[in-house]
Amino acid sequence: MVSTLSPQATQLPNICGQEQEISEIVNHSEKIFLDRSDLNLDQVKAGFACALHMHQPTIPAGTDGALICNLQHMMENPHDGDNHNATVFAWCYSRMGEFIPELVEAGCSPRIMLDYSGNLLWGLRQMGREDVLDNLKKITTDARYQPYVEWLGTMWSHAVAPSTPIPDLKLQIQAWQHYFAEIFGVEALKRVKGFSPPEMHLPNHPDTLFEYIKALKECGYRWLLVQEHSVERLDGSGLHHDDKYLPNRLVVKNSRGEEISITALIKTQGSDTKLVAQMQPYYEAKSRDRQQLGGQAVPCLVSQIADGENGGVMMNEFPGGYLPAWHDIKNDGSVVGFNGTEYLELLEAKGITEADYPVCQAVGQAKIWTRLEAENQGVTPETVNQAIAYLNEHDHQFHVDGASWTNDLSWVKGYENVLEPMNELSAKFHEKYDRLVAEDPSVTKTEAYQRSLLYLLLVETSCFRYWGQGTWTDYARKLYSDGLASLA
Repeated sequence: MVSTLSPQATQLPNICGQEQEISEIVNHSEKIFLDRSDLNLDQVKAGFACALHMHQPTIPAGTDGALICNLQHMMENPHDGDNHNATVFAWCYSRMGEFIPELVEAGCSPRIMLDYSGNLLWGLRQMGREDVLDNLKKITTDARYQPYVEWLGTMWSHAVAPSTPIPDLKLQIQAWQHYFAEIFGVEALKRVKGFSPPEMHLPNHPDTLFEYIKALKECGYRWLLVQEHSVERLDGSGLHHDDKYLPNRLVVKNSRGEEISITALIKTQGSDTKLVAQMQPYYEAKSRDRQQLGGQAVPCLVSQIADGENGGVMMNEFPGGYLPAWHDIKNDGSVVGFNGTEYLELLEAKGITEADYPVCQAVGQAKIWTRLEAENQGVTPETVNQAIAYLNEHDHQFHVDGASWTNDLSWVKGYENVLEPMNELSAKFHEKYDRLVAEDPSVTKTEAYQRSLLYLLLVETSCFRYWGQGTWTDYARKLYSDGLASLA
């Protein structure tokens, strides 16, 4: 796919300009894995799905504040902190391109889901690491290996959804689709049907979540991965234990009473990379059996995701856990690996649809709807805001900050010095461009729009809050300043 703009000529990533073309590519009803899958649900007791999340932020740390990949900064400053790991990180980004062919050629049937931020993909290209990208292209586009690998979409610059301005959610999602197609091609993008939220962060404010799911569906996504404690049953109770191992239907209602839903695969347990590095999902699946769904017995699914490079366990132990497991599976076959879309398509082929799935909603929302019922109030923006205000005042466990992989880290509290400029930049961007784009969609093809959008997306990167005050919040302020200048 060739952009109207040349990324090489502008030194900007291809993140916009072909919104209509992208929409036509991703919105289709074709099967992705069904005709390629070598698995038979009737012969399988249980299954598991593993995803690897990879990300490096873009930072203004190059010459004269130029935008560079944090991985490049690590390599250029090997004696700072754990920057000595940069070379190993680069190998981690590439190594699935070695592992998958090796296993396939050994007669195994491996599976892996990959989630790479747009920042990282752009950064690898900025650094000239075509060796890494070529390894990824091999398992993404080569028919010998592609059936074993599923790419998951994500936010282009690793923005956490609950604190991302609502108008920017779709911009983040579309930007990733643009850049993925730029590198891997249109056919590869057509196969991206699952979504991996950065930090596994699910909004629980009714309006934010509604717009998030609406944007995902408009961008062609069929399902997303959610953390088990970020959702609840409609009565406010936690997920029933066995339901964690089946697809769920995530239902969403906004403050105007509009409803939407999407399939959710449940990420179980915590965020410890040992769970994937040591193939815990496989061993947990071996302890499970078939479950009832839609009146049929089907294999359950243990789903897990982990950073693909962070920590000594993932860097060093993953190969020794991942590779042998597939040889065990080849010799047994009662427990197998799936990719998410493959599993859902195999269920659908048996006549099981989203209507048969257990139903869940974002955690904390039951309290909102219960409050409205107790007050005998209808669902309107005013009544929902009143219910949220009441619960914030009277229930110390309630909040609408959303839930992520960890509940001991807030992405909001204490970061007003990042969030306020972020929201201001977003407001100024939309003030300048929304009307212009509505009147002439080709505005998104201009270099001026592309540059301003890039800074907007970058300011929203979660790393500028995750790593605390200091250098990282300074980076955010610099991006904000340059973003304002691009809008002048």
